[in-house]
Amino acid sequence: MFRKEVKSIGELILKNLRAQGLETPLLQKRLIAAWPEVMGEMIAGYTQDLYIRNQTLNVRLTSPALRADLSLMRLEIVKKLNAAVGSQVIADIRFC
Repeated sequence: MFRKEVKSIGELILKNLRAQGLETPLLQKRLIAAWPEVMGEMIAGYTQDLYIRNQTLNVRLTSPALRADLSLMRLEIVKKLNAAVGSQVIADIRFC
């Protein structure tokens, strides 16, 4: 009566989320929530809006100078945000 394949609860939950198509929205939500932690509170203070569309994180900033500086560091920011979530969620960032 014992099963040979013992799976952790985490694996079962992840499998269920994938089956229902909820894994990607959950990872996107985690990535957006990680923005202040990864970028710091100062940059988060200048952030008005964050949303993901077609694997691109769109960030609306209130400071044009900060927008220019962050645009130069796009690839590094993408790597840090994806690492914070633990998955490849976004491929690019667009600052507007």
